[in-house]
Amino acid sequence: MSSTFVTLAEVLEARGGPLVEEEVWSLLMGTAESLVDVSYRGMARAIYNIISPSSLLLSATGTLAFKNSALSDEVSTFTAPEMLQGLVDAFDVELMLVYSLGMTLYWSVDYHLPQNQPVQLSDNLNGLLLSMCEDLVHRRLNLNSILEACESQNKTTLLPPPSKVIRQLVDEVLHESVSASVIISDHLMFGRLHVFKTMQSEPTPKKCNSNESTVLVRWCFSA
Repeated sequence: MSSTFVTLAEVLEARGGPLVEEEVWSLLMGTAESLVDVSYRGMARAIYNIISPSSLLLSATGTLAFKNSALSDEVSTFTAPEMLQGLVDAFDVELMLVYSLGMTLYWSVDYHLPQNQPVQLSDNLNGLLLSMCEDLVHRRLNLNSILEACESQNKTTLLPPPSKVIRQLVDEVLHESVSASVIISDHLMFGRLHVFKTMQSEPTPKKCNSNESTVLVRWCFSA
């Protein structure tokens, strides 16, 4: 099978709408497993501490990869506050990646939703993503806690394997043959997540998009 990679941003552009809850759970589980492996191998800093819709790659074979994503205006919405403040060396790289991943997945469930339409998420998933997007580092969940939450959800609902979900998402792009160019619009998403963090009642996140290059890490899943 082809080893073609597409970005999460391209997946949603092809779909014209957000990911559904089951897809988010599976993608979260697969990405967290990948990042745990990266951390154990001491390669976390190689990802430059930022995951965004245009740096999270999905392949036609069901694998994940990450592209270099240096700090820029295009990815600032997905960047941990401590990194924006220039405190990279003072904090855990893993928790910066957790923040970026949480923001990226919030973007994916809010993609192209009308401004007045709340995101449809269960309390479990909404609370988990909120904990990943905590501005205060010490309140942010680590990767092992995220995996435990995903495994618990899997026992309850029997989630599809990450590899299967990834292949399906890539298929949508290949069939649509959409343009690789995606414009990020993050202001609305940022305002919505701010409401989440302060009220923690009505789930409603933000919007974004972008593009880069250079595959750093690949992760394979069993079907």
